[in-house]
Amino acid sequence: MPRASQTVHASCVAIDGKGVLILGPSGSGKSSLALSLMAYGARLVADDRTDLHVQGDRLFATCPTALRGLIEARGLGILNADAVDSAEIVMAVDMGSLETDRLPPRRSVSFLERTVPLVQAQQTAHFPAALLHYLKAGRQS
Repeated sequence: MPRASQTVHASCVAIDGKGVLILGPSGSGKSSLALSLMAYGARLVADDRTDLHVQGDRLFATCPTALRGLIEARGLGILNADAVDSAEIVMAVDMGSLETDRLPPRRSVSFLERTVPLVQAQQTAHFPAALLHYLKAGRQS
């Protein structure tokens, strides 16, 4: 039986095998957020294009071969990065939608019939740090 897969216009970083898929239109800050998360210790999975596939009941991300270990930094160029081969997607960020609620409702997005929590972009200095904490410890029920 062929393995279900999908390529999305997104970046992805991971910490401790837990991946965050960073979605949004061109110029919305996907790579910028990925670089910020990497500065806090996350590792690059993919930048710009991310391959998704299902393994069991879980959703995983990998990078197209030609882009592995590369990330764009606007104004600097294409940078080399220490990349991981794969990560389980446990959450997604929509950089095309700005969060306006102080305590936002739970949102989700589905890929390949697998659903993950979705958060919207924020224009706060603590956003990358808060995302990493969410990855490590989850969100209060």
